[in-house]
Amino acid sequence: MTTIERPAPAGALPALARGPVLAVAAAVGVALTAVSGRYGYFGDELYFLAAGQHLAWGYADQPPLLPLLALLMDAIAPGSVAVLRIPATLAIVAAVVLAALLARELGGGRRAQVLAAGTVAVSPGFLATGHLLATSTFDPVLWIALTWLLVRWVRIRDDRLLLASGIVTAVALQVKFLVVGFWAVALVAVLVCGPRELLRRPALWAGGAVAALATVPTLLWQARNGWPQLAMGRIIAGESVYAGGMVGFLPLGFVGAGLLVGSVLGVVGIVALLRAPRHRFLAVTALGVAVLFMLVGGRPYYLAGVLPVLWAAGAVRAAQPGVSAWWRWVPTWPAYALTAVALLLLNVLPIAPVSAHADQPLQIGNFQRDEIGWAQMVPDVQAAFRALPPDVARDAVVVTGDYWSLSAVRHFAPELPSFGFHRGAAWFGTPPEGSGAVVFVGDPAALAPAFGRVTQVGVLDNDQRVANLAQGTPIFLLEGRRVPWVQLWESVRHL
Repeated sequence: MTTIERPAPAGALPALARGPVLAVAAAVGVALTAVSGRYGYFGDELYFLAAGQHLAWGYADQPPLLPLLALLMDAIAPGSVAVLRIPATLAIVAAVVLAALLARELGGGRRAQVLAAGTVAVSPGFLATGHLLATSTFDPVLWIALTWLLVRWVRIRDDRLLLASGIVTAVALQVKFLVVGFWAVALVAVLVCGPRELLRRPALWAGGAVAALATVPTLLWQARNGWPQLAMGRIIAGESVYAGGMVGFLPLGFVGAGLLVGSVLGVVGIVALLRAPRHRFLAVTALGVAVLFMLVGGRPYYLAGVLPVLWAAGAVRAAQPGVSAWWRWVPTWPAYALTAVALLLLNVLPIAPVSAHADQPLQIGNFQRDEIGWAQMVPDVQAAFRALPPDVARDAVVVTGDYWSLSAVRHFAPELPSFGFHRGAAWFGTPPEGSGAVVFVGDPAALAPAFGRVTQVGVLDNDQRVANLAQGTPIFLLEGRRVPWVQLWESVRHL
Protein backbone atom coordinates (compact mmCIF):
# COMPACT_ATOMS: atom_id res chain seq x y z
CA MET A 1 0.00 0.00 0.00
CA THR A 2 1.37 3.40 -0.93
CA THR A 3 1.00 6.40 1.39
CA ILE A 4 -0.92 9.62 1.01
CA GLU A 5 2.16 11.81 1.34
CA ARG A 6 2.33 14.57 -1.26
CA PRO A 7 5.54 16.63 -1.42
CA ALA A 8 3.71 19.63 -2.81
CA PRO A 9 4.83 23.20 -2.18
CA ALA A 10 2.80 25.42 0.15
CA GLY A 11 -0.38 26.57 -1.50
CA ALA A 12 -0.33 23.83 -4.18
CA LEU A 13 -3.50 21.77 -4.02
CA PRO A 14 -5.60 19.76 -6.45
CA ALA A 15 -8.49 21.73 -7.86
CA LEU A 16 -11.60 21.79 -5.72
CA ALA A 17 -14.30 19.56 -7.18
CA ARG A 18 -16.81 22.31 -6.55
CA GLY A 19 -19.63 21.09 -8.76
CA PRO A 20 -19.93 17.43 -7.71
CA VAL A 21 -19.18 18.13 -4.04
CA LEU A 22 -21.84 20.84 -3.86
CA ALA A 23 -24.23 18.51 -5.69
CA VAL A 24 -23.73 15.84 -3.01
CA ALA A 25 -24.16 18.44 -0.26
CA ALA A 26 -27.31 19.79 -1.91
CA ALA A 27 -28.77 16.29 -2.23
CA VAL A 28 -28.22 15.71 1.50
CA GLY A 29 -29.77 19.07 2.29
CA VAL A 30 -32.83 18.35 0.16
CA ALA A 31 -33.30 14.89 1.69
CA LEU A 32 -33.09 16.20 5.26
CA THR A 33 -35.36 19.12 4.50
CA ALA A 34 -37.94 16.85 2.89
CA VAL A 35 -38.34 14.78 6.07
CA SER A 36 -37.64 17.44 8.70
CA GLY A 37 -41.30 18.02 9.53
CA ARG A 38 -42.61 14.55 8.81
CA TYR A 39 -43.21 13.33 12.38
CA GLY A 40 -42.83 15.81 15.22
CA TYR A 41 -40.52 17.09 17.91
CA PHE A 42 -37.97 14.72 19.38
CA GLY A 43 -37.93 14.72 23.19
CA ASP A 44 -34.59 16.55 23.42
CA GLU A 45 -35.79 19.21 20.98
CA LEU A 46 -38.72 19.96 23.27
CA TYR A 47 -36.24 20.17 26.15
CA PHE A 48 -34.06 22.64 24.24
CA LEU A 49 -37.13 24.78 23.62
CA ALA A 50 -37.99 24.69 27.33
CA ALA A 51 -34.40 25.49 28.28
CA GLY A 52 -34.43 28.37 25.83
CA GLN A 53 -37.19 29.93 27.91
CA HIS A 54 -34.74 29.84 30.85
CA LEU A 55 -31.58 31.14 29.21
CA ALA A 56 -28.49 30.71 31.35
CA TRP A 57 -24.73 30.42 30.87
CA GLY A 58 -25.01 26.73 31.59
CA TYR A 59 -27.32 23.85 32.36
CA ALA A 60 -26.99 20.73 34.44
CA ASP A 61 -26.60 18.56 31.36
CA GLN A 62 -25.15 20.82 28.64
CA PRO A 63 -23.60 24.15 27.71
CA PRO A 64 -25.90 26.98 26.53
CA LEU A 65 -25.72 27.08 22.72
CA LEU A 66 -28.48 24.61 21.72
CA PRO A 67 -31.17 26.17 23.97
CA LEU A 68 -30.30 29.59 22.56
CA LEU A 69 -30.44 28.28 19.00
CA ALA A 70 -33.79 26.57 19.66
CA LEU A 71 -35.19 29.78 21.10
CA LEU A 72 -34.10 31.79 18.04
CA MET A 73 -35.53 29.29 15.53
CA ASP A 74 -38.82 29.06 17.42
CA ALA A 75 -39.02 32.85 17.49
CA ILE A 76 -38.68 32.88 13.69
CA ALA A 77 -41.43 30.30 13.17
CA PRO A 78 -43.21 29.38 16.43
CA GLY A 79 -44.25 25.75 16.55
CA SER A 80 -42.51 24.77 13.31
CA VAL A 81 -40.49 21.55 13.61
CA ALA A 82 -39.11 22.01 10.10
CA VAL A 83 -37.74 25.48 10.80
CA LEU A 84 -36.30 24.37 14.14
CA ARG A 85 -34.21 21.80 12.28
CA ILE A 86 -32.80 24.10 9.59
CA PRO A 87 -29.52 24.63 11.52
CA ALA A 88 -29.11 20.86 11.85
CA THR A 89 -29.56 20.40 8.11
CA LEU A 90 -27.01 23.13 7.40
CA ALA A 91 -24.57 21.51 9.81
CA ILE A 92 -24.68 18.17 7.96
CA VAL A 93 -24.35 19.95 4.61
CA ALA A 94 -21.24 21.64 6.04
CA ALA A 95 -19.91 18.23 7.15
CA VAL A 96 -20.19 16.94 3.59
CA VAL A 97 -18.21 19.90 2.24
CA LEU A 98 -15.60 19.75 5.01
CA ALA A 99 -14.96 16.07 4.32
CA ALA A 100 -14.21 16.94 0.70
CA LEU A 101 -11.91 19.76 1.81
CA LEU A 102 -10.08 17.34 4.09
CA ALA A 103 -9.52 14.97 1.17
CA ARG A 104 -8.22 17.89 -0.88
CA GLU A 105 -5.81 18.96 1.88
CA LEU A 106 -4.50 15.40 2.00
CA GLY A 107 -3.73 15.59 -1.70
CA GLY A 108 -6.92 14.11 -3.07
CA GLY A 109 -8.20 15.15 -6.45
CA ARG A 110 -11.70 15.27 -7.83
CA ARG A 111 -12.55 11.59 -7.27
CA ALA A 112 -11.19 11.47 -3.71
CA GLN A 113 -13.09 14.61 -2.77
CA VAL A 114 -16.38 13.23 -4.08
CA LEU A 115 -15.79 9.89 -2.36
CA ALA A 116 -15.18 11.60 0.98
CA ALA A 117 -18.23 13.83 0.60
CA GLY A 118 -20.34 10.85 -0.45
CA THR A 119 -19.25 8.82 2.57
CA VAL A 120 -20.65 11.45 4.91
CA ALA A 121 -23.80 11.59 2.79
CA VAL A 122 -24.48 7.86 3.28
CA SER A 123 -23.32 7.63 6.89
CA PRO A 124 -26.17 6.46 9.18
CA GLY A 125 -24.68 8.38 12.10
CA PHE A 126 -24.58 11.73 10.33
CA LEU A 127 -27.99 11.37 8.67
CA ALA A 128 -29.79 10.11 11.79
CA THR A 129 -28.49 12.90 14.03
CA GLY A 130 -28.62 15.45 11.21
CA HIS A 131 -32.35 15.00 11.12
CA LEU A 132 -32.60 16.46 14.65
CA LEU A 133 -31.59 19.65 16.41
CA ALA A 134 -29.22 17.96 18.84
CA THR A 135 -25.81 18.43 20.41
CA SER A 136 -24.73 15.24 18.63
CA THR A 137 -25.45 16.99 15.32
CA PHE A 138 -23.27 20.06 15.82
CA ASP A 139 -20.39 18.72 17.90
CA PRO A 140 -18.99 16.38 15.19
CA VAL A 141 -19.14 19.10 12.53
CA LEU A 142 -17.04 21.40 14.71
CA TRP A 143 -14.53 18.59 15.22
CA ILE A 144 -14.28 18.17 11.44
CA ALA A 145 -13.63 21.90 11.10
CA LEU A 146 -10.89 21.66 13.74
CA THR A 147 -9.29 18.73 11.93
CA TRP A 148 -9.33 20.59 8.63
CA LEU A 149 -7.67 23.62 10.23
CA LEU A 150 -4.93 21.44 11.71
CA VAL A 151 -4.32 19.57 8.44
CA ARG A 152 -4.17 22.84 6.56
CA TRP A 153 -1.72 24.27 9.11
CA VAL A 154 0.54 21.26 8.62
CA ARG A 155 0.69 22.09 4.93
CA ILE A 156 1.09 25.90 4.91
CA ARG A 157 2.14 26.77 8.51
CA ASP A 158 -0.16 29.79 8.69
CA ASP A 159 -0.66 30.51 12.39
CA ARG A 160 -3.94 32.30 11.76
CA LEU A 161 -5.36 28.80 11.33
CA LEU A 162 -4.41 28.01 14.92
CA LEU A 163 -6.20 31.11 16.16
CA ALA A 164 -9.21 30.05 14.12
CA SER A 165 -9.04 26.61 15.74
CA GLY A 166 -9.31 28.33 19.13
CA ILE A 167 -12.46 30.11 18.00
CA VAL A 168 -13.98 26.87 16.68
CA THR A 169 -13.09 25.18 19.95
CA ALA A 170 -14.79 28.00 21.87
CA VAL A 171 -17.98 27.37 19.89
CA ALA A 172 -17.70 23.60 20.39
CA LEU A 173 -17.42 24.12 24.15
CA GLN A 174 -20.79 25.86 24.06
CA VAL A 175 -22.31 22.70 22.54
CA LYS A 176 -20.58 19.88 24.44
CA PHE A 177 -17.45 19.52 26.54
CA LEU A 178 -16.28 16.50 24.53
CA VAL A 179 -13.88 18.61 22.49
CA VAL A 180 -11.63 18.73 25.56
CA GLY A 181 -11.04 15.02 25.01
CA PHE A 182 -10.19 15.66 21.35
CA TRP A 183 -7.55 18.24 22.23
CA ALA A 184 -6.11 16.19 25.11
CA VAL A 185 -5.51 13.24 22.79
CA ALA A 186 -4.44 15.36 19.80
CA LEU A 187 -1.77 17.24 21.74
CA VAL A 188 -0.30 14.00 23.05
CA ALA A 189 -0.40 12.58 19.53
CA VAL A 190 1.49 15.60 18.19
CA LEU A 191 4.05 15.32 20.98
CA VAL A 192 4.66 11.67 20.15
CA CYS A 193 4.33 11.70 16.36
CA GLY A 194 4.95 15.31 15.38
CA PRO A 195 4.84 17.90 14.05
CA ARG A 196 6.19 19.07 17.44
CA GLU A 197 6.65 22.53 15.98
CA LEU A 198 2.89 22.92 16.43
CA LEU A 199 3.32 22.85 20.21
CA ARG A 200 5.86 25.70 20.05
CA ARG A 201 3.57 28.06 18.20
CA PRO A 202 2.21 30.88 20.43
CA ALA A 203 -0.89 31.06 18.23
CA LEU A 204 -1.92 27.57 19.34
CA TRP A 205 -1.91 28.57 22.99
CA ALA A 206 -3.47 31.93 22.22
CA GLY A 207 -6.32 30.08 20.53
CA GLY A 208 -6.57 27.86 23.59
CA ALA A 209 -6.80 30.95 25.78
CA VAL A 210 -9.66 32.27 23.61
CA ALA A 211 -11.53 28.98 24.05
CA ALA A 212 -10.90 28.95 27.80
CA LEU A 213 -12.04 32.54 28.29
CA ALA A 214 -15.21 31.93 26.28
CA THR A 215 -16.04 29.03 28.58
CA VAL A 216 -15.53 30.90 31.87
CA PRO A 217 -19.22 31.95 32.23
CA THR A 218 -20.35 28.35 31.79
CA LEU A 219 -17.77 27.09 34.28
CA LEU A 220 -18.87 29.71 36.80
CA TRP A 221 -22.49 28.55 36.40
CA GLN A 222 -21.38 24.96 36.98
CA ALA A 223 -19.39 25.97 40.07
CA ARG A 224 -22.30 27.92 41.55
CA ASN A 225 -24.61 24.93 41.06
CA GLY A 226 -22.36 22.18 42.38
CA TRP A 227 -20.83 20.99 39.07
CA PRO A 228 -23.85 18.95 37.91
CA GLN A 229 -22.15 18.34 34.55
CA LEU A 230 -19.61 16.09 36.28
CA ALA A 231 -22.42 14.08 37.82
CA MET A 232 -24.09 13.97 34.40
CA GLY A 233 -20.94 12.43 32.96
CA ARG A 234 -21.13 9.64 35.52
CA ILE A 235 -24.81 9.10 34.68
CA ILE A 236 -23.99 8.77 30.96
CA ALA A 237 -21.21 6.30 31.75
CA GLY A 238 -23.70 4.27 33.77
CA GLU A 239 -26.18 4.35 30.90
CA SER A 240 -23.60 3.06 28.43
CA VAL A 241 -24.88 -0.46 29.06
CA TYR A 242 -27.69 0.30 26.60
CA ALA A 243 -25.07 0.09 23.87
CA GLY A 244 -23.37 -3.01 25.21
CA GLY A 245 -20.85 -1.05 27.30
CA MET A 246 -17.21 -1.40 26.25
CA VAL A 247 -18.02 -4.57 24.31
CA GLY A 248 -20.56 -2.85 22.09
CA PHE A 249 -18.76 0.49 21.75
CA LEU A 250 -16.69 -0.17 18.64
CA PRO A 251 -19.28 -2.36 16.85
CA LEU A 252 -21.92 0.32 17.22
CA GLY A 253 -19.34 2.91 16.19
CA PHE A 254 -18.86 0.94 12.98
CA VAL A 255 -22.61 0.81 12.45
CA GLY A 256 -22.74 4.60 12.79
CA ALA A 257 -19.91 4.93 10.29
CA GLY A 258 -21.67 2.69 7.82
CA LEU A 259 -21.17 -1.06 7.55
CA LEU A 260 -20.07 -0.88 3.92
CA VAL A 261 -18.48 2.30 2.61
CA GLY A 262 -17.73 4.13 5.86
CA SER A 263 -16.23 1.21 7.74
CA VAL A 264 -13.96 0.08 4.90
CA LEU A 265 -12.72 3.56 4.03
CA GLY A 266 -12.23 4.26 7.74
CA VAL A 267 -9.91 1.29 8.18
CA VAL A 268 -8.05 2.09 4.97
CA GLY A 269 -7.76 5.70 6.10
CA ILE A 270 -6.23 4.76 9.46
CA VAL A 271 -3.60 2.62 7.75
CA ALA A 272 -2.84 5.34 5.19
CA LEU A 273 -2.45 8.01 7.87
CA LEU A 274 -0.23 5.79 10.02
CA ARG A 275 2.05 5.37 7.00
CA ALA A 276 2.21 9.12 6.38
CA PRO A 277 4.71 10.75 8.82
CA ARG A 278 3.28 14.23 8.31
CA HIS A 279 -0.25 13.13 9.18
CA ARG A 280 0.35 10.18 11.50
CA PHE A 281 -0.86 12.21 14.48
CA LEU A 282 -4.36 12.23 12.95
CA ALA A 283 -4.62 8.43 13.03
CA VAL A 284 -3.24 8.32 16.57
CA THR A 285 -5.75 10.98 17.60
CA ALA A 286 -8.66 9.05 16.12
CA LEU A 287 -7.58 5.81 17.80
CA GLY A 288 -6.86 7.60 21.08
CA VAL A 289 -10.25 9.29 21.12
CA ALA A 290 -11.92 5.92 20.56
CA VAL A 291 -10.01 4.36 23.46
CA LEU A 292 -10.68 7.36 25.72
CA PHE A 293 -14.43 7.38 25.21
CA MET A 294 -14.62 3.61 25.45
CA LEU A 295 -12.83 3.65 28.81
CA VAL A 296 -14.87 6.48 30.33
CA GLY A 297 -18.21 5.02 29.26
CA GLY A 298 -18.95 7.39 26.39
CA ARG A 299 -21.51 6.71 23.71
CA PRO A 300 -20.50 5.25 20.34
CA TYR A 301 -21.69 8.30 18.39
CA TYR A 302 -19.05 10.38 20.20
CA LEU A 303 -16.65 9.07 17.53
CA ALA A 304 -18.45 10.81 14.67
CA GLY A 305 -16.16 13.84 14.70
CA VAL A 306 -12.98 11.85 13.96
CA LEU A 307 -14.43 9.65 11.22
CA PRO A 308 -14.41 12.09 8.24
CA VAL A 309 -10.63 12.56 8.32
CA LEU A 310 -10.28 8.78 8.13
CA TRP A 311 -12.77 8.67 5.27
CA ALA A 312 -10.88 11.47 3.52
CA ALA A 313 -7.58 9.63 3.85
CA GLY A 314 -9.22 6.42 2.70
CA ALA A 315 -10.74 8.21 -0.28
CA VAL A 316 -7.34 9.60 -1.27
CA ARG A 317 -5.88 6.12 -1.13
CA ALA A 318 -8.81 4.73 -3.13
CA ALA A 319 -8.13 7.23 -5.90
CA GLN A 320 -4.52 6.05 -6.27
CA PRO A 321 -3.38 3.16 -8.47
CA GLY A 322 -2.70 -0.26 -7.01
CA VAL A 323 -5.77 -0.57 -4.80
CA SER A 324 -6.10 -4.03 -3.25
CA ALA A 325 -8.57 -6.28 -5.01
CA TRP A 326 -10.46 -7.18 -1.84
CA TRP A 327 -11.82 -3.64 -1.38
CA ARG A 328 -11.43 -2.13 -4.87
CA TRP A 329 -15.21 -2.36 -5.41
CA VAL A 330 -16.08 -0.36 -2.26
CA PRO A 331 -15.31 3.18 -3.48
CA THR A 332 -17.55 2.85 -6.54
CA TRP A 333 -20.97 4.28 -7.20
CA PRO A 334 -22.84 0.93 -6.92
CA ALA A 335 -21.54 0.52 -3.35
CA TYR A 336 -22.68 4.04 -2.44
CA ALA A 337 -26.05 3.44 -4.08
CA LEU A 338 -26.47 0.12 -2.24
CA THR A 339 -25.63 1.86 1.05
CA ALA A 340 -28.17 4.59 0.34
CA VAL A 341 -30.86 1.98 -0.38
CA ALA A 342 -29.99 0.20 2.87
CA LEU A 343 -30.49 3.49 4.74
CA LEU A 344 -33.97 3.75 3.28
CA LEU A 345 -34.82 0.16 4.18
CA LEU A 346 -33.51 0.63 7.72
CA ASN A 347 -35.64 3.77 8.07
CA VAL A 348 -32.67 5.87 9.21
CA LEU A 349 -34.71 8.89 8.15
CA PRO A 350 -38.44 9.21 8.95
CA ILE A 351 -39.69 8.26 5.51
CA ALA A 352 -42.12 5.51 6.52
CA PRO A 353 -45.61 6.49 7.71
CA VAL A 354 -46.23 6.76 11.44
CA SER A 355 -48.20 3.51 11.29
CA ALA A 356 -44.98 1.66 10.40
CA HIS A 357 -43.85 2.14 14.03
CA ALA A 358 -47.06 0.77 15.53
CA ASP A 359 -46.67 -2.02 18.09
CA GLN A 360 -42.89 -2.05 17.74
CA PRO A 361 -40.98 -2.91 20.95
CA LEU A 362 -38.63 -0.41 22.54
CA GLN A 363 -35.18 -1.01 21.07
CA ILE A 364 -31.91 0.78 20.44
CA GLY A 365 -31.81 2.84 17.28
CA ASN A 366 -35.51 3.45 16.74
CA PHE A 367 -35.43 6.94 18.20
CA GLN A 368 -37.97 8.10 15.64
CA ARG A 369 -40.74 6.78 17.87
CA ASP A 370 -39.88 9.57 20.28
CA GLU A 371 -40.72 12.11 17.59
CA ILE A 372 -44.29 10.78 17.62
CA GLY A 373 -47.16 11.50 19.96
CA TRP A 374 -46.07 14.36 22.24
CA ALA A 375 -48.74 16.76 21.03
CA GLN A 376 -51.38 14.02 21.42
CA MET A 377 -50.30 13.13 24.97
CA VAL A 378 -50.39 16.58 26.51
CA PRO A 379 -54.22 16.86 26.33
CA ASP A 380 -54.34 14.01 28.87
CA VAL A 381 -52.48 16.25 31.32
CA GLN A 382 -54.73 19.18 30.47
CA ALA A 383 -57.82 17.02 31.03
CA ALA A 384 -56.58 15.89 34.46
CA PHE A 385 -55.93 19.50 35.43
CA ARG A 386 -59.29 20.78 34.15
CA ALA A 387 -61.13 18.03 36.02
CA LEU A 388 -60.05 19.58 39.32
CA PRO A 389 -62.69 21.50 41.25
CA PRO A 390 -62.30 25.26 40.66
CA ASP A 391 -61.09 25.94 44.21
CA VAL A 392 -58.45 23.20 43.89
CA ALA A 393 -57.36 24.16 40.37
CA ARG A 394 -56.81 27.76 41.46
CA ASP A 395 -53.45 27.01 43.11
CA ALA A 396 -52.66 23.58 41.61
CA VAL A 397 -49.46 22.86 39.66
CA VAL A 398 -48.25 20.20 37.24
CA VAL A 399 -45.06 18.31 38.12
CA THR A 400 -43.45 15.65 35.94
CA GLY A 401 -40.98 12.92 36.77
CA ASP A 402 -39.02 13.18 33.52
CA TYR A 403 -37.69 16.14 31.59
CA TRP A 404 -39.19 15.20 28.23
CA SER A 405 -42.73 15.14 29.60
CA LEU A 406 -42.20 18.48 31.31
CA SER A 407 -40.85 19.98 28.09
CA ALA A 408 -43.87 18.68 26.15
CA VAL A 409 -46.30 20.17 28.67
CA ARG A 410 -44.51 23.51 28.60
CA HIS A 411 -44.55 23.63 24.82
CA PHE A 412 -48.05 22.35 24.07
CA ALA A 413 -49.82 23.60 27.22
CA PRO A 414 -47.97 26.79 28.27
CA GLU A 415 -51.02 27.89 30.26
CA LEU A 416 -50.37 25.20 32.87
CA PRO A 417 -47.93 26.02 35.72
CA SER A 418 -45.55 23.11 35.17
CA PHE A 419 -42.32 22.02 36.86
CA GLY A 420 -39.96 19.06 36.80
CA PHE A 421 -37.16 17.73 38.98
CA HIS A 422 -35.34 15.60 36.37
CA ARG A 423 -32.05 16.60 34.72
CA GLY A 424 -31.63 20.20 33.62
CA ALA A 425 -35.35 20.91 34.04
CA ALA A 426 -34.88 20.78 37.82
CA TRP A 427 -33.00 24.08 37.61
CA PHE A 428 -35.88 25.88 35.86
CA GLY A 429 -37.47 26.67 39.23
CA THR A 430 -39.56 25.12 41.98
CA PRO A 431 -43.33 25.29 42.44
CA PRO A 432 -44.42 28.28 44.56
CA GLU A 433 -44.73 27.59 48.28
CA GLY A 434 -48.33 28.76 48.16
CA SER A 435 -49.32 26.12 45.61
CA GLY A 436 -51.64 23.30 46.57
CA ALA A 437 -52.58 20.11 44.73
CA VAL A 438 -50.17 18.54 42.25
CA VAL A 439 -51.09 16.87 38.97
CA PHE A 440 -48.11 14.54 38.74
CA VAL A 441 -46.99 12.80 35.54
CA GLY A 442 -44.93 9.70 36.21
CA ASP A 443 -44.07 7.50 39.18
CA PRO A 444 -44.96 9.47 42.33
CA ALA A 445 -42.88 7.34 44.71
CA ALA A 446 -40.34 10.11 45.39
CA LEU A 447 -42.99 12.73 46.23
CA ALA A 448 -45.71 10.54 47.79
CA PRO A 449 -44.35 10.54 51.38
CA ALA A 450 -44.67 14.34 51.47
CA PHE A 451 -48.41 14.27 50.60
CA GLY A 452 -51.46 13.08 52.44
CA ARG A 453 -53.36 11.65 49.46
CA VAL A 454 -52.17 10.10 46.20
CA THR A 455 -54.75 9.12 43.58
CA GLN A 456 -54.29 8.01 39.98
CA VAL A 457 -56.46 10.12 37.69
CA GLY A 458 -55.28 9.31 34.17
CA VAL A 459 -52.63 7.97 31.81
CA LEU A 460 -50.70 9.35 28.85
CA ASP A 461 -51.90 7.99 25.52
CA ASN A 462 -50.93 9.30 22.10
CA ASP A 463 -53.71 7.38 20.32
CA GLN A 464 -51.31 6.17 17.64
CA ARG A 465 -50.23 2.71 18.85
CA VAL A 466 -46.62 3.93 18.78
CA ALA A 467 -44.93 3.14 22.08
CA ASN A 468 -42.62 6.08 22.68
CA LEU A 469 -40.91 6.35 26.06
CA ALA A 470 -43.84 8.20 27.64
CA GLN A 471 -46.68 6.03 26.34
CA GLY A 472 -48.70 4.63 29.25
CA THR A 473 -47.18 6.95 31.86
CA PRO A 474 -49.68 7.37 34.73
CA ILE A 475 -51.07 10.69 35.96
CA PHE A 476 -51.67 11.15 39.68
CA LEU A 477 -53.27 13.77 41.88
CA LEU A 478 -51.22 14.56 44.99
CA GLU A 479 -52.92 16.51 47.79
CA GLY A 480 -52.07 17.61 51.32
CA ARG A 481 -48.40 18.57 50.99
CA ARG A 482 -46.60 18.52 54.35
CA VAL A 483 -43.08 19.58 53.33
CA PRO A 484 -41.89 22.97 51.93
CA TRP A 485 -41.13 22.80 48.21
CA VAL A 486 -37.60 24.11 48.62
CA GLN A 487 -36.81 21.21 50.96
CA LEU A 488 -38.74 18.66 48.93
CA TRP A 489 -37.12 19.71 45.65
CA GLU A 490 -33.65 19.27 47.04
CA SER A 491 -34.49 15.72 48.08
CA VAL A 492 -36.06 14.60 44.76
CA ARG A 493 -33.96 16.49 42.18
CA HIS A 494 -31.86 14.04 40.17
CA LEU A 495 -30.03 13.54 36.88
